[in-house]
Amino acid sequence: MSATESTPDAPASWGRVDDDGTVSVREGEQWRVVGQFPDGAPEEALAYFERKFADLASEVALIEVRHRRSRASASDLRHSATALRAKVDGAAAVGDLAALDARLAALLGDLEAATAQEATAQQEAVLAAVAERTTLVERAEALAARDPQSIQWKQASAEISDLFAQWQAQQQNGPRLPKSTAQQLWNRFRDARSIIEKHRRAFYADLDETHRTASDQKTRLVERAEALAPQGEDGIPAYRTLLDEWKSSGRAGKKADDALWARFKAAGDALYGARVERESAQAEESKERIERKRALLVQAQAIPDINDLAHARSQLAALQREWDEIGRIFPREAERSLDDELRKIEQNVRGREDTEWKRNNPETKARANDMTRQLTDAITKLEQELAAATASGDKRAIASAAEALDARRAWLRAIGG
Repeated sequence: MSATESTPDAPASWGRVDDDGTVSVREGEQWRVVGQFPDGAPEEALAYFERKFADLASEVALIEVRHRRSRASASDLRHSATALRAKVDGAAAVGDLAALDARLAALLGDLEAATAQEATAQQEAVLAAVAERTTLVERAEALAARDPQSIQWKQASAEISDLFAQWQAQQQNGPRLPKSTAQQLWNRFRDARSIIEKHRRAFYADLDETHRTASDQKTRLVERAEALAPQGEDGIPAYRTLLDEWKSSGRAGKKADDALWARFKAAGDALYGARVERESAQAEESKERIERKRALLVQAQAIPDINDLAHARSQLAALQREWDEIGRIFPREAERSLDDELRKIEQNVRGREDTEWKRNNPETKARANDMTRQLTDAITKLEQELAAATASGDKRAIASAAEALDARRAWLRAIGG
């Protein structure tokens, strides 16, 4: 049997081809038949089985690259390398199968260590994921445990939606949890969501009922307010009563409240508008009366300067009668301002009358006369004492008598004596 064999240093040194097309690969000092290639030249036969070796080598290189770049699971790569090593063992290929197997053995050693590290990291990741999901569960349960009446439901709904979104993100992107743990956590989270949703529906059902009740009450108030329109401004007191009822009737929801309030306010505006129209008409009618009273005030300014009090009083009384005949003035503020000006003049005259009456009061005059007589007697006596002291030259007696005499004379002048 003849054979074609490559030289030891040639690329084909790992294979040979017999005359009948049988191809063998050298393994150490032994040759192992890998197949037959009867219909081609020996070179073609070797090339065919060398390509099979190259394919195996490419698979080994691919696993090595994926391992170096850390883009694949070490455990998955280890399974692939183990399966590939089984293919290399006894492979129908021509090449340095022993060196390829050694590469796989070294690679499997690295992958085994990486798999252990990966398992540890995976376990830590699972524990962290369990902790994160437990936190989500506890936050949902805490929300479910709150008093439904104290919850801001818009905010609470957004919060539970956010918690659910975080849960889904962890499920999609996080590590796979043990089935029993994942199911237990999900059951708790689902139950908390169900309680929250139940409370939310109940809250809004109660709120809807409250809104309906308030809406019905406010609708009736609007109708009663609108019915006051024929009364004009006379309906304002009744409208104010309705307004007090409105304030205590509760909320009917923003949209309904706004619409009902617009109608209620429009009814009130109509009543107050009637008052404004009446006051405007009265103010217009008052313009001429205002000017007349202002003219009277100009005349009244001279009354306090009249010396004859009786004449001053007569002039004031005549002016007051004319003032009253002119009639009321609107707005009220203008009337009060004019009345205040006239009142100042009246007070001035009244003050003069009070002073005059006190001066001419018989009792007051009697008391004054009695005081005058007493002071006159005292002055006469003190004058005698002063003369005696002067004659005797007693300076202390002179000073005392003179001081007392000056005081009595001053009192006498004060009471008009």
